[in-house]
Amino acid sequence: MHDLDTDTGRIPLSVLGLGLMGQALAQAFLGQGHPTTVWNRTRAKAEPLTAQGAQLAWTVRDAVTASPLVVICVSDYDNVRDILEPVSRDLSGRTLVNLTSGTSQAARETAKWVAHQGAAYLDGAIMAVPPVIGTANAAILYSGPTTVFSQHQEVLGSLGSPVYVGADHGLPSLFDAAALSLVWSTLNGFLHGAALLGKAGIPATAFARLAKAGIESVADWVPGYAQQIDDGTYPATDSTVNTNLTGMRHLLHESRAADINTELPELLAVLAERAVANGHGNNSYAAITEQLRHPAP
Repeated sequence: MHDLDTDTGRIPLSVLGLGLMGQALAQAFLGQGHPTTVWNRTRAKAEPLTAQGAQLAWTVRDAVTASPLVVICVSDYDNVRDILEPVSRDLSGRTLVNLTSGTSQAARETAKWVAHQGAAYLDGAIMAVPPVIGTANAAILYSGPTTVFSQHQEVLGSLGSPVYVGADHGLPSLFDAAALSLVWSTLNGFLHGAALLGKAGIPATAFARLAKAGIESVADWVPGYAQQIDDGTYPATDSTVNTNLTGMRHLLHESRAADINTELPELLAVLAERAVANGHGNNSYAAITEQLRHPAP
């Protein structure tokens, strides 16, 4: 059962780690009326939160023992263990929600360690930036036992839109890595295009509107390509790998002629060429996923 604060009727909780994201998390909990205890190595970072009603914990033990629900968001999983190992006995009977970024392996190892301490554990990945925490636009992925997620879903909803992705504690980190792959690939494509146009004296701002429209068009293709990937068949309903490869070679030529970095267009062309060599030349662009399922030869 929840330990309710008798004055507010809200679940007391503690937030460990008050970087930009940790501060946003604590502020969102306070905004929903949850009695919130905060801890950070640099205590000055807690001042804006204590001014809003948060209780400052002077030690990690004070923070952990103050609440049945402990939320931690720090730099990495090693830091999580460094902070919590000295107070591991105090975790027993509590729920730890870890919103620290890391790898799926680190998440699973942490889950085993937390279970050994007698605590319940949810691992999470924040798919948002600090300014949108506390709004419906802040999607946060969670994994762990369904009973634990269901028990705390309402309070976690204070942070944004909680999305349960499964019992495997490593799944939020995997989703996070996949999303970051998309972000960086998209941004690198824009940056390469800006560098190419820049050599012709065209400012990046002149490219931005066209780039945004192109990104939105690609977004419309994603659901159909996702279904093709799951089905394992790649009908060319828009364009073929061969058609795209021709364009990639044009991009590579223009990049060399402009004397800019060619690593990105070279990678694109290599992947497409391998797909063609493996018989996918007349399939949709989604067929290139077959080259990405395995390490490069």
